[in-house]
Parts: sequence; C-alpha cells; structure tokens
Amino acid sequence: MSSKDFIRQMPGADQHLGKGLGLAYRLHIDWVMLVLLIILCLVGLGVLYSASGQSIVHVKAQLTRYGIAFGVMFVFAQVEPETYRRWSPWLFLAGLAALIGVLLFGAGAKGAQRWLQVPGLPRFQPSEFMKLVVPMMIAWYLSRRFIPPNVKNVLGALVLVFVPVILIFKQPDLGTSILIAASGLFVLMFAGISWRLVFGCGGLVACFAPVMWMFVMRDYQKQRVLTFLDPESDPLGSGWNIIQSKTAIGSGGAWGKGWLEGTQSQLNFLPESHTDFIIAVLAEEFGFVGVILLLCLYLMIVIRGLVIAMNAQSSYARLLGGSLVLTFFVYVFVNIGMVSGILPVVGVPLPLVSYGGTSAVTLMAAFGVLMSIHTHRKMLSR
Repeated sequence: MSSKDFIRQMPGADQHLGKGLGLAYRLHIDWVMLVLLIILCLVGLGVLYSASGQSIVHVKAQLTRYGIAFGVMFVFAQVEPETYRRWSPWLFLAGLAALIGVLLFGAGAKGAQRWLQVPGLPRFQPSEFMKLVVPMMIAWYLSRRFIPPNVKNVLGALVLVFVPVILIFKQPDLGTSILIAASGLFVLMFAGISWRLVFGCGGLVACFAPVMWMFVMRDYQKQRVLTFLDPESDPLGSGWNIIQSKTAIGSGGAWGKGWLEGTQSQLNFLPESHTDFIIAVLAEEFGFVGVILLLCLYLMIVIRGLVIAMNAQSSYARLLGGSLVLTFFVYVFVNIGMVSGILPVVGVPLPLVSYGGTSAVTLMAAFGVLMSIHTHRKMLSR
C-alpha cells in the first residue's frame, strides 16, 4: 500500500496533507528529501558568500547552477526505474566509449585530459556521467543473477567496475576514480557478498599497494600522500593548504568567530576556500557546533535515501538506490577527511556546498533516480 492510500484510510486524516502527498506522487517528488536538499543548498549559498570574499557574483552563479541541478533532478525523477534498468548496459557502453575518446583526443587543462569537445556543443566530462552509470550497470548485472552473488559473479562485477576506473585514473583523476570505484563496490555490498570475500579483496589490494606506488601513481599523487603523512615537511609548498585548513578549523573553537568574521578565509590564507576547502570556512565561522549541525543535515539525507532504497520493490532498484546514497556519503566523508588532515587531498568537493556545477548536477540526477524509485512503486496485490 502506498503512503497516499494509507493517509486516505486514516480516520480524521488531514485532507490538505493528503492532497499535498498526492501532488508529490504525481510529480514524482519526495517532499522530505526535497526539503532537506533545499536547506542544504541554502546553507551552501550562505557559506559560499563568505568563502568567496562576499562575492555576490559567485552566489548568483551558484544559484543558477542549483536551478539547473534541481531541474535535472525533476527530469530524472519522471523516468521509471524499469526504464533505467533496460538502458543500463547501453549507457555503460556509451560511457566507456566517451572515456576512451577522452584518452585519444580529449581536451586538457592544468595537466589533465578529462574533457570531450564536440563541435557546436560545450565540452563535457564523461567521468561525471559514469558516477551514475557504473552503479546502474552493476545493479543491472547482479539483479539478473542469483543474490547473494557467487565468486564468479563478483569477479564479473569487479571487472565492470574497474575498467572505467582505470580509464579515469589515466586521465589522471584520482578523486573521481575513487568515487566511481566506491559506487560500484557498494552495489556488491548491498547484494550480500560475504565479509570473507570483502576482507580477501582488501588484502589483495594492500599487497598490490607497493606496486601501484612504484609503477602506477604519478609524482604529484605520491606527493599528496607524503604531504598527508607529514604536511610540515613543506609548510610553504605542498603542505600549505592542509596546514591552513587545520588552522582555520581549530581557530573556530566551539561556536566559531561569526559569519563573515573568519580570518583565515577573509584574509586569503586558506586556498580554494570556496571549493574543496569550504568546510574549513564553515568550521572557522560557526565552530564545532556548526559543523555538527551540517553533518546532522547530511545524515538525515542519507537516512532518508536508505529508507527509500530499502522500500524499493525490485532487486535492481534496491541495489542502485543503496549505492547512490552511500556514494553521496563517501563524497562527504572524503571531503571532510582531506580538509581535516585524516585523508590525502584528492580534490573531492563538499556535496551541494562547494562552488561548482558539474558535481551538483550529477548528485541531483542521482537524487532524481532515488525519487523515481520511491514514487513509481506499484500497488501489490493483497
């Protein structure tokens, strides 16, 4: 029974609430998730105004990007999960072709080759597209097989995950490759693979870590790891960002210095303060309490997403929904971890708070898929 029908059967139910839920289902929007996302974006605009040096231009640009992102979310919410399931392998193949195209004749910037330039169209980054398509593909692959998957199916899924991950790593783009690997691995975890297999794969990766360090990782990626281990070894060079970030976080104390009153950000000691390191600005101005409130907001979004995934009516929808939610969680964890110095800096933005449009559109597309899973449920015969 859907929530709309449940409300109709409640004695003395509020008719306006029922109408509101009915409108939500017709628009395929989950109001709880929508309200939480709007609050998060408003918080992001407030912090961005301070982090960008009180630039109204940045705020207007970000507001436009939010508008586009919410529009994308609405469009994705209208598509039934079954349609996503049917199109998953074709979207995956198209994404792989685009990634190969990036390596062969992609557009480059700042030493990285991550974009495709099609004549007559703005350039785009296929790796962002794969953040959504990889979990779709793994969910499609596993939902057609016995769950929990056996070793053969797990290996098949891992191949499907790491082919695009390797292509993205070669661009090079370590942060995006980590997020995409996580999104695919989360599908496997939701499919119920044994912990013995999880720890076995983890041990295998650990064994290959020295090989990756010597023959795979680039010099600047090695430098990020070394800086993470000892940022004070080069305080005016590679260690500058993380030292200033931790200084800003610590100087905020419990309650912060007040909005627009942060010294590290307002005096430009903190690099990338409006993008990857924006959480340091929030910590300096609103303190430990402000960070906790933001984390609680993220936690509510994650919990709501997991509830939607658990109530999905098909294996494909459950696997896909759970993976999208936990990938969102990884965004938050990695960003805050790298800014606070417990993880190496890999260039992952803080979801819907950091300045930028591509990440916001990708995330909102994922939330649109979640809303589709929630609102396209069909009545089951009793």
